[in-house]
Amino acid sequence: MTQAPASPPHSRRRHDREIISLAVPAFGALVAEPLFVMVDSAIVGHLGTPQLAGLAVAAALLTTAVSIFVFLAYATTAAVARRVGAGDLASAIRQGMDGIWLAVLLGVAVIAITLPTAPLLVDVFGASDTAAPYATTYLRISSLGIPAMLVVMAATGVLRGLQDTRTPLYVAIGGFAANGALNAGLVYGAGLGIAGSAWGTVIAQVSMAVAYLVVVVRGARRHGASLRPDAAGIRASAQAGVPLLVRTLSLRAVLMIATAVAARLGDTEIAAHQIILSLWSLMAFALDAIAIAGQAIIGRYLGADDAKGAREACRRMVQWGIVSGVVFGALIVLARPLFVPLFTGDQAVQDTLLPALLVVALSQPIAGVVFVLDGVLMGAGDGRYLAWAMLVTLAVFAPVALLVPVIGGGLTALWWAMTLMMTVRMVTLWLRTRSGKWVITGATR
Repeated sequence: MTQAPASPPHSRRRHDREIISLAVPAFGALVAEPLFVMVDSAIVGHLGTPQLAGLAVAAALLTTAVSIFVFLAYATTAAVARRVGAGDLASAIRQGMDGIWLAVLLGVAVIAITLPTAPLLVDVFGASDTAAPYATTYLRISSLGIPAMLVVMAATGVLRGLQDTRTPLYVAIGGFAANGALNAGLVYGAGLGIAGSAWGTVIAQVSMAVAYLVVVVRGARRHGASLRPDAAGIRASAQAGVPLLVRTLSLRAVLMIATAVAARLGDTEIAAHQIILSLWSLMAFALDAIAIAGQAIIGRYLGADDAKGAREACRRMVQWGIVSGVVFGALIVLARPLFVPLFTGDQAVQDTLLPALLVVALSQPIAGVVFVLDGVLMGAGDGRYLAWAMLVTLAVFAPVALLVPVIGGGLTALWWAMTLMMTVRMVTLWLRTRSGKWVITGATR
């Protein structure tokens, strides 16, 4: 960040209130999302092992497909927040509608690809002969809900840009409850088996999309914003999302490489790695909530031509990120005797896991800074830099991680490589924020 005098106490308190009001509901909504898969797993698991194995393969494919398009939320949040800061709510909602229309188009394209290729995709992911039919059934039915899932992403971005993270929390809670009830009723009550689970999830996702659209349409009518698809606006939304797509794919590549390396280390190592990755992801949800607050707040300040406010908010959120990382790291260390036995009773896995877990604990303050600065630059619409920074990070991480099995390093060495990856991200993001080149004010970047 460019140097500036420290914020006065009243300014810090104002930023704290903004961060808390946006981050806490955002965290709740983020945590609710993976619970969908957990509910499906719990219900389908009682049908039999082949059904559960099929669900695991299909869910992995669906999660991968949908996560690629997370830029629909990120890019929309930044664009809408800028216009909110500029005081043009009609234009803000119009921008959000462009993102929603883009989500619909992308969702239809994904369905067109998934339906005919489902058996091939399931086979590529290595489903067994007994699990493959269930995976194919679940994937084909669930793919019908992908447009709704992408609309939810884009509409969430609209509401975040409007500084509203409470509505996404309420919708997520309602969707989670509906998903559980529908799954139980269709799987067991109607006797539809794994197909019932898929249909229950689709209905819940469509219901969530409808709930979002009702809120957005009401806002559009209130402020006189057009709801019609606009080719130029949809194209602009897609262009803004391309750099964030590159960033997301690069990050996914990092995680895939890490998992592949852990698998080569042995069954004990991959089991321990999966446990650590689950905990690491949980910590990421909490830190990502602060990043989401950063996207909305920074975009609003820049849209209001308040460069000083944007810098002060950035500085305060970095402090939040560091403190949160220290707290999470300490919790991992102090609580590990309690939660590790919950994941596994295998002493060999526990022995492999513990030293790597300490590395993760030490890296949490770094992760806190990374997530916050990522959110700041997204809020500033600095997607092109984020894409290049993540490509550089991937280029540094990949050879180091792939050397771990060659040099005889174990899981702890792999997680030191993951810490290197986060450190490179932190350095690249810090250099950008310090340069001040991200501070471009105005309703559009």
